[in-house]
This record gives sequence, structure tokens and C-alpha cells, in this order.
Amino acid sequence: MEQQHVTYTSKNYMKFWLPSLIGVLLFLVPVKSGEKVTIVLGLFADGLQSLIGDYLPLIATILLLISSVGSLIAYFTNFEWVKKNLFLDSLFNVPIHWVIFRLIGAVFAVFTLGGFGPELIASELTGGVMLYDLIPVLMVWFFFACLFMPLLLEYGLMDFIGTLVRKIMYPLFRLPGRSSIDALASWMGSGTVGVLLTAQQYESGYYTKREASVVATNFSIASIAFSLVIAKFLNVDHMFVQYYFTVIVTGIIAAIICPRIPPLSRKKDTYYERTGKQIDEVVPEGISSYRYGLEMATEKASKVSGVDVVIKRAILNVFDIWFALIPLVMALGTVALIIAEFTPLFTYLSYPFIPILELLQIPEAKEAAPAMIVGFADMFLPAVIGSGIESELTRFVIGVIAVSQLIYMSEIGVLLLKSEIPISFFDLFLIFLQRTIITLPVAAFMAHFLFF
Repeated sequence: MEQQHVTYTSKNYMKFWLPSLIGVLLFLVPVKSGEKVTIVLGLFADGLQSLIGDYLPLIATILLLISSVGSLIAYFTNFEWVKKNLFLDSLFNVPIHWVIFRLIGAVFAVFTLGGFGPELIASELTGGVMLYDLIPVLMVWFFFACLFMPLLLEYGLMDFIGTLVRKIMYPLFRLPGRSSIDALASWMGSGTVGVLLTAQQYESGYYTKREASVVATNFSIASIAFSLVIAKFLNVDHMFVQYYFTVIVTGIIAAIICPRIPPLSRKKDTYYERTGKQIDEVVPEGISSYRYGLEMATEKASKVSGVDVVIKRAILNVFDIWFALIPLVMALGTVALIIAEFTPLFTYLSYPFIPILELLQIPEAKEAAPAMIVGFADMFLPAVIGSGIESELTRFVIGVIAVSQLIYMSEIGVLLLKSEIPISFFDLFLIFLQRTIITLPVAAFMAHFLFF
């Protein structure tokens, strides 16, 4: 018997198609800006940063101070007007450990901006990297991403695409089809955008704990633009096509293997407790995937209460990211860079990679080994270490690994720890090692037999 389906008016369809099309144009369509390939959202971010870039470290420091002082007031006082105000309560009423992190982030920012305090913190290699290089980029990207992300999430695009590609995504990666949108948003724009998408989808009941953990740690891939920066820094950008092809192959192989082994395989297939399951991509008999996807998308779009509600929620998300995530990035990212730059910890941890690199016939194995592990602190550090290596093959492999590892504490790791996705610091380190061990032989094989 043929499955009955709902008929929607042209107005309903337009409510799905128009916002979704704008979302695709903003997040998923690559555009060329000078020598860089980015997305329209990236052009907005670059434009805003060029206008106010010199003031962003100061603005960030002020936001961090407001975040920390506001959290202290909310935690140690009993102001009813704060608790009754949904906006203020969600921003400042946080557990004590987040209050501490916000305080640390604010102190680090003040030290760095003022140029005083311990050299370990205020150095251009540690706090300077975070406050002047990373945080300004994150602030403008998060601003535009949070404002426009509802176009991808609220109006049915995820439901439509998810239904169409489920037959590919589930057998390969054991994931719903909508995860392909997360990957595309990361690939064309920024890995942090992919993590934000995943976190919001999980909290809305569209991913299980396992699915959200897998998507966030395997599909929040580095953008083409950032990959080109890494390739240029390592002086292998003349081989960018071969380089990025290798990144894609290693990333797919890691994304197939990692979800099938612990710790990801042990994550529960249960939904976020506050919302429960909100998704069903299984296509009923008697109806095409396209038709069913269109119906699911149109039904989702028809439930959007109003543009003003969506905009208010988006603005709240912007401030939540600025007040909650940026202090965490400043605190944990600076500590990670201090460990990487001023202690031998990552050098010691890299010793087991020396015989592995020698076995894979990677030249200058001893010099390259620290680059295999230091990426856990920040994705750019392997390129810094690898830039002085003579062997082009070794620099090529380091560049591929730096982008393929995905998990780095200065940005992605902090964002995941802040989210409701059930991933611990230990999980992140294990997944980082797994991705390194899986992708290294693949990158070395392709470098040796295909390109060098």
C-alpha cells in the first residue's frame, strides 16, 4: 500500500527553500578572495576583521572581564533580577569551575594586552598567539556563524539533505545523513562552525551521544583556506592539489575507523536528556527519498514561529559564545601553548614516533617526531616545527597530519569541552592519538608512492 503524504502550499515550500538557499550560499559555496578560497561568511568575517581588527584584542579583553565579573556576581550574590532575566541568567549563572576558567582567561588577557605579568603568559608565543592571532578570528567567525546558522538548522535543510544521503553516511560512518552538512560547513568555512552545528543539533535532539561525538571529532575538518595556510607555511603549496587530496583520503579513512573503536564506539546511542529524539531519516515504503526529504523539510520550516524569535535566539548564541567560550579558549589555549613552547613534555611524548617514522622511511625522523604530537595544543604548531626541516617529503607529511588530526585544545578541544556533547579531555587525547596513528601510514604511503 502506498504511503500517504502531506501536501503543502507553495508558501510552505518557499519558507523552506528561500532561507535554506541563502544558508547554502553563505556557508557551503566556495568563493575566491585574492589567492584564498573561502565562503561568503568568510568574506563577511574578513571584512569586519579588517575594519576593527586593531581593536579586537581590547574588545576581547573587555568581554572577558565582563564575563568573569558577571559570573562572580551571579555566583556569590543572590540578585533576583539576574535569575529572573533569561538572557543574564544564561550568560552568567554558571558552575564554579566555569567561573574559575573565566577568571583565568580574563587575567591572561589583561597580562597579555598590558604586556606585564609572567613572561610565560604574556609572551607573543603563548598569550600573544591567543589574544592577537586566534581570538580575533574566532570572535568575528562566531559572530556571523551564530547569526546565520539558523538558516541551516531551523528551516529544514538538514532534514532534506539528511534524508537524501542517509544511504551513504550510515553504512560508511554509522551516522545520519544530516552530518554531511556539518562536514561541508567545516570544509568550506571553519572547523569551529562544524562543531557549533553539531553541538546545536545534539542539544536539539537530532544526534545521539555517539553520533554527536563522532561527527564533532571526525567531521569538523579544517577548511580549505586554513589548509592552504599550512601548506604555504611548510613551503609545499606548489603541491596543494596533491596535498589536499591526501588530506581528504586520510580523513575519510580515519572517519571510517575511529567510530568503530573505543572510546567513540562505547558512547551511548541515546539522545540528549532535555529534548529526546527529534529525528527520523528512514524513508517509508512507497515514497521517494527526495519527496520524503522535501516533506520533512517543509514540515520543519512550517514550525518556525517567527523571524524575530530566531534572531533573538541567534543573538543570545553570539553572546553565549563570546562570554563562555572565548575565556575558555584564552585560558586553556594559553596553558597548552606554555606547555608546548616552554616545557619538554611534547618532545618526550614524541619519542615513540621516532621509530615509527623511521619504519615509514620519513627523512629527518627525529626532527619530525615532535610535530606528530604537538598539534594537540594547537593545529599550527606542527607547521612551525616542520618549517625548518629540509626534506620536502617530510614537510608534506607533517602538513597532512597537522590538518588530519583535527583535535587541538586551543580551539576545537575547548569548544567540545564547553558543549553538552559527552566527550572528556581523556577522550580527546585518545582520539587525537588514534587519528595520528591511522593517518600517518596513509599519508606516508601516498607521499612515497604517488607524489615523491
